[in-house]
Amino acid sequence: MTPTKFPLAILLACLAVPGLAAADYPDKPIRLVVPYAVGGTTDIIARVVGNKLGMQLGQSVIIENKPGAGGSIGSAYAAKQPADGYTLVMAVESSHAVNPNVYAKSAYDPVRDFAPISNLADVPNVLVVNPALPAQDLAAFLKLLKADPNKYAFGSSGNGGLSHMNGELFMKTTGTRMLHVPYKGLGPALNDLVAGQVQVVFDNIPSSYPLIQGQRIRPLAVAAKQRLKVLPDVPTYAEAGLPAMNNPSWFGLAAPAGTPAPVLDKLNAAVRQALADPATIDAIEKQGAVPSPMSRDEFGALIAQSYGHWKTVVEDIKFEKMQ
Repeated sequence: MTPTKFPLAILLACLAVPGLAAADYPDKPIRLVVPYAVGGTTDIIARVVGNKLGMQLGQSVIIENKPGAGGSIGSAYAAKQPADGYTLVMAVESSHAVNPNVYAKSAYDPVRDFAPISNLADVPNVLVVNPALPAQDLAAFLKLLKADPNKYAFGSSGNGGLSHMNGELFMKTTGTRMLHVPYKGLGPALNDLVAGQVQVVFDNIPSSYPLIQGQRIRPLAVAAKQRLKVLPDVPTYAEAGLPAMNNPSWFGLAAPAGTPAPVLDKLNAAVRQALADPATIDAIEKQGAVPSPMSRDEFGALIAQSYGHWKTVVEDIKFEKMQ
């Protein structure tokens, strides 16, 4: 054995031992890829949890926003990074369950290309309408839609996005029809909802809540396991008779496939510690979200189940997949 080969052999042997791979991890900053723009729900949760996660791990967690194509650009980028635990990605329902089902060719497989770490938070979806709409509850709203199917329109963040698919699922479930108006993001859609250009938006609580507080839009139902502290008078979809709509969106954390299991376990433990911190819990709940840590297996099962759910929805509504 030559002197040059001996150190290499020792190095390879060390790397082959899973415990050693995690013993000194992390020894440098970690990048957390957010496949959406700054200021959105995914970005907010990433920053809240990432800050505490960094404290738990003793290294900075640097947020790297890579928005575009409904989460595809950032997610595909993260999937191709080294599987060493130093690049993580926000794996959320929109990017890892809806998006791969609405494109004819997905740039990544949400199950095969990622190693699940944990869910971070469940974010309730909310059906909001313009206050001028003569419907104070979901039952009255359904009567309006059925009385005049061509009169009302719902805005979304864009074709194939989660807000669009929730609208399609709502119409499929209730046997109603509305015109779909896609926007470049939920911000413009909410602006037009306030202005009365569209009558309905299927949003999530963090972005709608300030407008709800200001009575500029009216909530009719929320997708949550129970009524929200911030909206105690608004029934869940299940209470209102639409259990198929009563699934909050999930916002979790993943790594590129092949990341060593001991590293993933260390990250999962750090996430659980971060989400047990009262200040972190408070910051998440102020967004209208609910902390929801899971085991790695539980989160992997959630991704797979949710992916299958939206695959069925896309097939049922005969959605024309995008190129």
